[in-house]
Amino acid sequence: MKALVTGFDAFGGDEVNPSSLAVGRLKKRLGKVAVQAAELPTSFARSTEALRMAIAKAKPDIVLCVGQAGGRSELCLERVAINVQDARIRDNDGKQPIDKPVVAGGPSAHFTTLPIKACVAAMRQAGLPAAVSNTAGTFVCNHIFYALMDMAAAHPSPLRGGFLHIPYVPEQAARLGGAPSMSVDDIVRGIEIILETSASRLADLRTAEGRIS
Repeated sequence: MKALVTGFDAFGGDEVNPSSLAVGRLKKRLGKVAVQAAELPTSFARSTEALRMAIAKAKPDIVLCVGQAGGRSELCLERVAINVQDARIRDNDGKQPIDKPVVAGGPSAHFTTLPIKACVAAMRQAGLPAAVSNTAGTFVCNHIFYALMDMAAAHPSPLRGGFLHIPYVPEQAARLGGAPSMSVDDIVRGIEIILETSASRLADLRTAEGRIS
């Protein structure tokens, strides 16, 4: 089984983005799951095509996109992406779309196809603060989550996808003065648990489908 995990480059004046830091530290293999990583630009215009190319190269069964959500204190698996771009700040291209769709004429929302409650339970069992979130915002994180699920809906082979929002890392929190943070090691472990749990559930589903057929 193959998994693709993406992070974003730094944005908003920051020198680092914890999503790319964590994704860059992932092992190439977790049990029977081969893992590939990619960094996406924090850009409304460029991120979708970058993700499309990464998927074409990796040919994954599972895609997990990861992004920073400063101010959150937990690893937040997102339930839903909405078809709205409404940027509070400019992206890395200097663009700030307001009330524009991610995909013109697309569905109002797309839902994750990862077992998010099982993943959250597994992360908590491992001692990591984690939660299901019902809002991915309206910045590039939501944009790429929606784009991912739109691609998955039209993909020629089954493709499970979802989005993880992560807190600041301590070096960011120190600069900002008291914002919640989490170590990169804990973020990496959370991502690994999500991949392991999702792959296990997908393998079980394939086995069940094979028995039926």
